[in-house]
Amino acid sequence: MPKLVIINRAGDETTLEAPAGRTLMEVIRDAGFDEMMALCGGCCSCATCHVHVDPAFGDKLPALTGDESDLLDSSDHRDATSRLSCQITLTDALDGLRVTLAEED
Repeated sequence: MPKLVIINRAGDETTLEAPAGRTLMEVIRDAGFDEMMALCGGCCSCATCHVHVDPAFGDKLPALTGDESDLLDSSDHRDATSRLSCQITLTDALDGLRVTLAEED
């Protein structure tokens, strides 16, 4: 079961364990992070689950899709580590993943 480190907008870190197969968005939302709006519920049709992923895990993530990139373009806070957490399915290879919740647009 992968361990994750979630950093909220205030900079506070929380370590969680999550079963492989769930999306990062589901885990963050279900853990009670109210900052994670996830308005579309994981359909990749909004950018309210935007996170910044630790660069050490960039090569372990699925490739960024065109739809995901287009949605991230709508954020004033996009950077090279930006991803939509609904598009990241947790695997054992992501054990130790660190993400920071992006500022709200």
